[in-house]
Amino acid sequence: MIEVSILPQYEKKLDELLSNSKVQKALNICKSEVNKAMDEQIELCEIEAPSFKEQNRAKRFSEKLKELGIDNVKIDEAGNVIATRPGIDPNGPVIALGAHMDSVFPPGTNVKVRKEGNTYYAPGIGDNCSGLRALLQIARALQTSDIKTEGTIVFVGTVGEEGNGDLKGSKYFCAHNQVDGFIAVDSTDVGRVLKGAVGSHRWRITIEGPGGHSFADFGKVPNAIHAICRAGSLISDIHTPADPKTTFSIGIIKGGTSVNSIPAEAQVEIDMRSVSNDELLKLEQSVLFAFEEAVKLENARWNIAGEDNGLKLTKEMIGNRPAGVRPDDCPVLQCAFASQKRLGIKLTNHGMTSTDANVPMSMNIPSTCLSSGGKGIGAHTLSEHFVMEDTHLGPQLVMLTALALVGTENIRGTLPKL
Repeated sequence: MIEVSILPQYEKKLDELLSNSKVQKALNICKSEVNKAMDEQIELCEIEAPSFKEQNRAKRFSEKLKELGIDNVKIDEAGNVIATRPGIDPNGPVIALGAHMDSVFPPGTNVKVRKEGNTYYAPGIGDNCSGLRALLQIARALQTSDIKTEGTIVFVGTVGEEGNGDLKGSKYFCAHNQVDGFIAVDSTDVGRVLKGAVGSHRWRITIEGPGGHSFADFGKVPNAIHAICRAGSLISDIHTPADPKTTFSIGIIKGGTSVNSIPAEAQVEIDMRSVSNDELLKLEQSVLFAFEEAVKLENARWNIAGEDNGLKLTKEMIGNRPAGVRPDDCPVLQCAFASQKRLGIKLTNHGMTSTDANVPMSMNIPSTCLSSGGKGIGAHTLSEHFVMEDTHLGPQLVMLTALALVGTENIRGTLPKL
């Protein structure tokens, strides 16, 4: 268990909320309707939704929010589902609760759910259909218990969170909507409260030249793969800080057509990560310079000047996830800690990773990532499965945290307007 300090005002706020009969009713609904919620998780999982092809799942998710009585539901230009539950104070704070709709699995993947006891098997059943289930359960609990919030809660089903989706939906949402706080709902471990976002920059580097015969043209043309090797040597000697942790890795390298040819093209993809945007940018500058220097060195090795006979470099950014860290006194974190305590949940992970919360964190918006409850196993594999165990704790935790932030009709919220 990880020890954190919970400030007195947040402890008091949770006590106020838990003394409210409507809040108690909402918490009970999250627990009593777990089977209904699980049916929704299964239904959404069986609608395939690879990144960039989430439209069918988005349509059904938006329909289900409307069925719960949330009138202001739309699908934005990026493909996000946005359902706004207005507060009674038009000037009150706005909290967004977001869960990504996309999965890593390509079209045609068998997403039919198979049940064995309390375990459900299907690609995407946990990551992140469990998050969508949690959002629907929270919306149902608020609607059924007739909780009127002081501030506004916005339910968001995002697109493009996974892989090359590059947080597309979260980026678009945060660029086009004013929110004062953001809670991503991802993964299933309710003991996890993320304090930071690991940023990543990914580049595809291509080096091209005339190519030729390995013997006949030796010394006449530069070698694209040799240039890549030179760059790799330079990059491997780059020093990065351990704190804030900053990393790099050439993950893919390819090129050439045969063993007896001087390759005309070589390509690499490189991943750089840090919890600090400043360190990430410093590293990126050093890495890109290494490739530029490698091309110059390879051309110079064979006394070749200019691009007609020499190598040329093409740089393409293929991933840009911003970084950020929230202090422990951030209201979203404090409300999450206090809610965990009241629900009997131990804080076991107060770390950093990459989620939809990266974007608001990088914008200094109070934010975190909480989890959906249950137990997800084997995410991003065809053997992924979800154990229906304490699934009510996820919606309860996220809902209590959100209510402590935006308040109810008789209880002031703790989230300041930005």
